Amino acid sequence: MAISTYSISDLALEFDLTTRAIRFYEDMGLLQPTRSGPGGRTRVYSQRDRTRLKLTLRAKRLGLSLTQAREVIDMYDSPRDTTAQLGKFLDVLAAHRQQLEEQMAELQANIDEVKAHEKEAQAQLSKSRKQAKTA
Repeated sequence: MAISTYSISDLALEFDLTTRAIRFYEDMGLLQPTRSGPGGRTRVYSQRDRTRLKLTLRAKRLGLSLTQAREVIDMYDSPRDTTAQLGKFLDVLAAHRQQLEEQMAELQANIDEVKAHEKEAQAQLSKSRKQAKTA
């Protein structure tokens, strides 16, 4: 059975990312390619790196920070009991959901305030137009 490896260009193309983004994920400790070629300049990504990148992008779509994503992904690398891993994942998701709900409440309050200002401005505009007609 052959082991699949990927170049940085392969992953960039597959996941529609820039090579710079992939290097950033590497700097964050999410990916750990081996090095080959003269001076170790060529990155060689394993199937594990590809999976970790896929999970990182999924976590990012959920709105998790890269630190949270790394914590969750690292749990699956350890041979520990999956019960603890799933519990931690649920804790991270619950905290993130709470943060999103708070942001949504703040946005709704802002929208309500904008609507009130719009209504007030519209009433003043109508009043001003009526006064202009009678003058």
